[in-house]
Amino acid sequence: MTDLLYSETEEDLRAAVRSLVAARGDTTALAVRAEAGSPHDPRWWTSLAAEMGAAGLLVPEKLGGQGASHREAAVVLEELGRGVVAAPYLTSSVIATEVLLGLGTETEAVSGLLGALAEGRRTAVLAVPLTTAPGGPLPDGGGRITGVADAASADVLLVPRADGLYAVEAAQAAIEALTPLDLTRPLAAVTAPDGGTLLAGAAAGEAAVRRGLLAGAGLLASEQLGLAEWCLQETVRHTGERHQFNRPIGSFQALKHRMAQLWLEVVSARAAARSAADALATGSPETPLSVAVAQAYCSRVAVHAAEECVQLHGGIGMTWEHPAHLYLKRAKADEIALGTPGRHKEVLAGLVDLRAP
Repeated sequence: MTDLLYSETEEDLRAAVRSLVAARGDTTALAVRAEAGSPHDPRWWTSLAAEMGAAGLLVPEKLGGQGASHREAAVVLEELGRGVVAAPYLTSSVIATEVLLGLGTETEAVSGLLGALAEGRRTAVLAVPLTTAPGGPLPDGGGRITGVADAASADVLLVPRADGLYAVEAAQAAIEALTPLDLTRPLAAVTAPDGGTLLAGAAAGEAAVRRGLLAGAGLLASEQLGLAEWCLQETVRHTGERHQFNRPIGSFQALKHRMAQLWLEVVSARAAARSAADALATGSPETPLSVAVAQAYCSRVAVHAAEECVQLHGGIGMTWEHPAHLYLKRAKADEIALGTPGRHKEVLAGLVDLRAP
């Protein structure tokens, strides 16, 4: 039976990551860096990835990782979503790492790269558009690939091609920064040169890529959960402090109902996200089903929570100084990342044999 509760270890990990996120400072500095086109803070990433060891949670201990599971990685992503942190954790420590694990660790090229990722010395990015769904079409690696997340800060690109999966040094590729909706998760157009290190043949490479995308989609739900939780918590705090007619506006029945409805949605999103993380951690045969449910539901909840956060903050929620805009943009960008809710609903309908007429 699926265990949706957090273990003591997971709660300790949450506390450590939350403390690190809080030490980063407020979101004003993040907004300034994002607007300048450099949202990533290398020193902060070193603290999370190398010093705390979060980058190696999915990597076996024999390769220098923590030998943990997707449940622990999900907790990290919850806290990164709560702090709308700009870091290549989803793209490098989850998707790219999971792709490499799907290839096996027998070859030196794969094991060496996994070890470097686990220690936080390098970052890797799968060279596919961020919108690519786990079961969707993959680029053939030729020409210009647009919409690759975190490519500008990556050290290695994992490039799927018709004849296999290659590792290409990012310094050898042409990487053109794009202007995304969510400035905290930079996108780029990538043109990878021919050659590179062949990691696997066509069939094995495609299977590994789809494994990485499935894990990414499942754990993206945890990031969306953390984002929604922050939006709800911040909205409740603000409406409890903001007064009109000598009363907190949160005491007005209409606002109470809206926040109560949002709380129910967030609780349900937590169950969906935890189920997906647990299915990935245990290798459940129902993993595609759990991931589809989590993405179809959590994407919408995150957007709704961010919208309510902006609306219920009134005028201040519309300003650049308040971080609500960062959460709304991240929620909207995450909604189409790794497959839209509609796409996941189609997958879900096929898995449960509930096809449209």
